[in-house]
Amino acid sequence: MTDISALDPEDRKIVTLARSARARNGVPEGAAVRDETGRTYAAGTVELDSLRLSALQTAVAMAVASGAKSLEAAAVVTEAESASDADRAAVRDLGGPETLVLVAGPDGTVRETVTAG
Repeated sequence: MTDISALDPEDRKIVTLARSARARNGVPEGAAVRDETGRTYAAGTVELDSLRLSALQTAVAMAVASGAKSLEAAAVVTEAESASDADRAAVRDLGGPETLVLVAGPDGTVRETVTAG
């Protein structure tokens, strides 16, 4: 486990954005991604009758829809212990297998740091 203050400032920013998206929207997960230009995209879980996306899938989709060509890093705030295979696949599709994925609990403590690989 890693305290958020020990992270690189840019990684700390996406964890904070993910926490904010989760809290603001009252959803199970919040996520944020940083693209190749440093722009960030934050999102929450989408649960509609016709569409279900995790927060990380939604953040990746927002980045793609905004013209991002790649990702530098991703963060998800969740009760889960790790990022799902589907979440890591979405990050990998845009950012490649070496893209950093931070998994944090609701308190911002990073539980897992993995690559999208």
